[in-house]
Amino acid sequence: MTQQFETDINKAVEALLHGRIIVYPTDTVWGIGCDATDSDAVGRVYALKQREDSKAMIVLVPDLETMLKYTGHCSEVMVEQVKRMLSDTDARPTTFVLPAGNGLASNLLAPDGSVGLRITNEYFSQRLCRSFGRPVVSTSANISGKPAARFFGEIEPAVTQNADYVCTSRRNDNTASVPSRVVKINLDGSLTIIRP
Repeated sequence: MTQQFETDINKAVEALLHGRIIVYPTDTVWGIGCDATDSDAVGRVYALKQREDSKAMIVLVPDLETMLKYTGHCSEVMVEQVKRMLSDTDARPTTFVLPAGNGLASNLLAPDGSVGLRITNEYFSQRLCRSFGRPVVSTSANISGKPAARFFGEIEPAVTQNADYVCTSRRNDNTASVPSRVVKINLDGSLTIIRP
């Protein structure tokens, strides 16, 4: 990739390492992100979005191994269901709601202790997750209650002005995108569709 891309990744990782908030492109809509293991940073994201912290946020990871590292109490049948859904190449990006286990910020979790995790295959966000080495929060780059930003030009100044770093990659990509589908995997492997 270009030097500009590498610089963008490095600056975003540097911000995440210091507990800062970034705005970045994901496999779905543009997102607000931070270190998913840092409760102070997570709290700042809630404040930026003007959102109650009882509404859990999604976490991006680069692969299944990382996803399972940060979840707990997943039965074998749950893991098989995740693998089966990931093998469906026609499916749009899918966020899996799973029991949270190891090392995620407590204010990131739903009241029942679960968390939404998504394996990103989009080049920038996947590279960001790999370079950072920890899960990254991904919540839509908008003030709570406002429409999600499908591309960079739709992000409100109130978001970009209050973030610590705004990524430069994909700013000119006006391909409209939609949020991921959200599926809860139950202990018996059955599915509860939260967002189709």
